[in-house]
Amino acid sequence: MKVAAIYFSATGNTEKSMKALAEGVASALGAEGIESVDVTCQPEPASREFGPEDFVVFGMPVYAGRLPLAVKDRLLAFRGNGTPCLVAVSYGNRHYEDALLELADMAKEQGFVVKGGAALIGRHTYGEIQVSRPDDEDLAACREFGAEAAQRTGSALAVPGNRPYREGLLRGRFHPLTSESCVQCRLCVRACPMQAIGEDCRTVGEDCISCFRCIRNCPVGAKNMDVPAYSDFAAMFTEKLKERRENEFF
Repeated sequence: MKVAAIYFSATGNTEKSMKALAEGVASALGAEGIESVDVTCQPEPASREFGPEDFVVFGMPVYAGRLPLAVKDRLLAFRGNGTPCLVAVSYGNRHYEDALLELADMAKEQGFVVKGGAALIGRHTYGEIQVSRPDDEDLAACREFGAEAAQRTGSALAVPGNRPYREGLLRGRFHPLTSESCVQCRLCVRACPMQAIGEDCRTVGEDCISCFRCIRNCPVGAKNMDVPAYSDFAAMFTEKLKERRENEFF
């Protein structure tokens, strides 16, 4: 028996939550540890198949109420054979709209049986919104829910969302800039989920999804969005989303 957490996590929030869910599953099923499969920087993950004795946790971030369209096909590399799973989305305190339903539909189409769903709060990409989340309380709740869902029996699970799904985004709204403090380490080039950053560490292609991974990870703080258009938007968004939302489990 394998318990696997499969996720796209540009800035680490989704990864934390998915591992906590998987830890709860493993604890309930008596599995020895979990397998983490990070597809963030894998445009073409190696194909994998899981059996009915395994358990998989699928996790994706929410971009404008949908799964990130430019990367969701990475999950098609994974096939189940009546394999139980959890589906979970991480979002920045606004809303997850159709993303959780979309992920549940994908899992079912790939041969998995959805035992539970979760819509989880993480730091928003933009502004200063829920910057400490997922926090210890969030992760403890994920472990508890993972354990409960692992033992769930009964009828098919329904999760919120609408069909047809709302229109999704292929590209990001803001493309990170690079200051003169850049030391050309090329960490951003190597770690960009979309391979959207040129070898000069400055050129940003149209494939950029505004995940801000490069900004969060730049060792010298050269990556930035220090322009009025972003600063004004981020300030407005931070104020609009300042009230804490709670995680939802299904």
